[in-house]
Amino acid sequence: MRTIEQIEKEQVSMINFAKQDVLSIKLRMADLHRSQTLGNLLQTKVRLTFRSIDEQVYEVHTTVWAVGSDFVVLKGGVTIPIRSILRVE
Repeated sequence: MRTIEQIEKEQVSMINFAKQDVLSIKLRMADLHRSQTLGNLLQTKVRLTFRSIDEQVYEVHTTVWAVGSDFVVLKGGVTIPIRSILRVE
């Protein structure tokens, strides 16, 4: 397994994301909706682990503000494609 690179949310917009899905959508969506609730009600940050197009794995500690059908929106309007998210903690 590759090393997970810790990044700031401002660096997420510089990542190129893969087109294929990296995890079961049902599993991931439940975790993402929970993280949205934590972010909106309690301003609680979560750790999002995701994969880029070159298969590098990154992790960002941030607040999830919204979960759409294809992207999550982080504080500051930064987006990550849901298909690239490996883990939500």
